[in-house]
Amino acid sequence: MKAKGFHSLVPLVASLLLAACSVEPQPIEYGRDACVFCRMTIVDKTHSAQMVTKKGKQYKYDAIECLVQHLPEWSPDEIAHLRVADYGTPGAMIDAETATYLISAGIRSPMGADLSAFASREAAEAARSEFTGELHAWADLREQLKTDFYGE
Repeated sequence: MKAKGFHSLVPLVASLLLAACSVEPQPIEYGRDACVFCRMTIVDKTHSAQMVTKKGKQYKYDAIECLVQHLPEWSPDEIAHLRVADYGTPGAMIDAETATYLISAGIRSPMGADLSAFASREAAEAARSEFTGELHAWADLREQLKTDFYGE
């Protein structure tokens, strides 16, 4: 009887172990999670970001610029997911590499780079027409931040 009960627990334990090793992004707990880069509590659902390594390690950020600053410590081969908050849909995370970015003093971000991400170019252009600013793709964003924000 005891062996039968043990065998019924095996699938449950196995599924819990698999879930713990998942390389999928886990939800950010706003107001509870801290930014791995600057240590601020993540509260802004329109500017947060996240990285997940291929080993499943979760890194959460209070601002996209914190993610960008943390990236040089990682090889692209180690990264499974890069996600950024969609400014147009607070709390929704989108692929960082396909997002369109707006740097605009009209939209303040937590760390002061005034950087926001949008799920589509059209949404970013609409925000730019309202707030002004410069649009960027992921490919040039890191270099742009070095020049404008970090003074390198």
